[in-house]
Amino acid sequence: MNKIVSLAPGAAALRSPPANIEAEQALLGALLANNKAYERVSEFLAPEHFADPIHGRIYQAIARRIEAGQLADAVTLKAEFEHSGILDEVGGAGYLAQLLGAMVGIINAGDYGRAIHDAWIRRQLVDLGEVVVNRAFGDEDAIDGRGQIEAAEQALFDLATRGSAEGGFVTFDRALSEAIAGAERAFQRSGRVSGLSTGLRDLDQRLGGLHPADLLILAGRPGMGKTALATKIAFGAALALRAEAEARTGQKAAAAVAIFSLEMSAEQLASRLLAENARISADRIRRGDIAQRDFDRFVEVSRTLMGLPLEIDDTPAITLSALRTRCRRLKRTRGLALVVVDYLQLMRPAAGTRPENRVLEISQITQGLKAIAKELAVPVLALSQLSRAVESREDKRPQLSDLRESGTIEQDADAVLFIYRDEYYLQQRAPKQVAFESEEKYQDALAKWQRDMDRVYNKAELFIAKQRHGPTGKIDLFFEGEFTRFADLDPDHHGDDIH
Repeated sequence: MNKIVSLAPGAAALRSPPANIEAEQALLGALLANNKAYERVSEFLAPEHFADPIHGRIYQAIARRIEAGQLADAVTLKAEFEHSGILDEVGGAGYLAQLLGAMVGIINAGDYGRAIHDAWIRRQLVDLGEVVVNRAFGDEDAIDGRGQIEAAEQALFDLATRGSAEGGFVTFDRALSEAIAGAERAFQRSGRVSGLSTGLRDLDQRLGGLHPADLLILAGRPGMGKTALATKIAFGAALALRAEAEARTGQKAAAAVAIFSLEMSAEQLASRLLAENARISADRIRRGDIAQRDFDRFVEVSRTLMGLPLEIDDTPAITLSALRTRCRRLKRTRGLALVVVDYLQLMRPAAGTRPENRVLEISQITQGLKAIAKELAVPVLALSQLSRAVESREDKRPQLSDLRESGTIEQDADAVLFIYRDEYYLQQRAPKQVAFESEEKYQDALAKWQRDMDRVYNKAELFIAKQRHGPTGKIDLFFEGEFTRFADLDPDHHGDDIH
């Protein structure tokens, strides 16, 4: 418990920082009496975790001797401290003997170590709170209020990561059991995928679904349909989560798909989903240019979409720390199955960091997204722009070297996917009559262009340029430009409907 110091009437009470001196003395006594007790605390306890600096120095000396394979008891420590000339600074030989008298059994050493560690975390929280308060009272030219919130969230996250006493090895038997469970899930699911379904049959077969801890990059030039494809994947995953929950428990999905839309508002994204699934042009919806039957279809589809486990955050220029905090909060309160970020070049690195250049900034963001995927055990799909180098080539199909601003995007990603539509570029190359000497040559060029357009009409190519755990290659997709809608490419070219 915190000690309360009484002051003069009317003065505020002062509280001493959280500390457990008795636990520190008892643990040090146990370590001096039986060095094997060190094994129970060495993974998570460090000298700086002790509230009393003297105890921290004694613990450091004990740890150093034990890790060097030497005996650490009152006698050897007394000799070491005498040789270093610091025996009096650590309380003298009498204090080492006093610690032995305060010892606990080796069985209790872990509990006392965790009590010391917990008190240290509480002291860090007190310090952090003081920093937050002082920063809030600071000059107006300092970080603005929102930036201060993000900096505080980042500091809390760092403390949670640094202060965790969990972790360690996973036995091979446990890892093997989890691998078998993943194979069993793939066998039992109709799509034969062990991960979360994307809603696209051929992509699921190539990736095996979306897997926890994976960072996937979906890249393309403007106009290729990155957002539409990412929305399709998020929608397909949400449908799969809902269908699986209803089949298993008859209740709502236990986890959600989180979309961080940095470019479009939540309403625009919802309108796009409605337009795609109702097959009514979003432009016509905005202008009110729809018939009664179209509006009835619109309402019918909206009812079907209600209750989907989709969460949208449309904060522009969100920082990495804010995104991480919101994902952790959603994981804790609602459950989290997939994170989609549209797109990573619009993100900002963690508050308080000032990267030297844009390449380093993007590197920090991709590394942070990969860390989020691993920490929360969810797949993260991040969209990325491609450099203009694509436009200068005759063949405009993307390559890994086209990833904009950072080679570390390729390095950090478990999979890199490129979306490409030949139709987009062919439309821009329609022959113009003034460029030809005769009508005959113009008609020949126009006929060839029309044949090429027919060949690529409503088709898109998805290239898996990198996949850490599987094959690469091309997947052909169906694309309806009017509804910006992707689907599986079947012989009838109609794709799939809501189910």
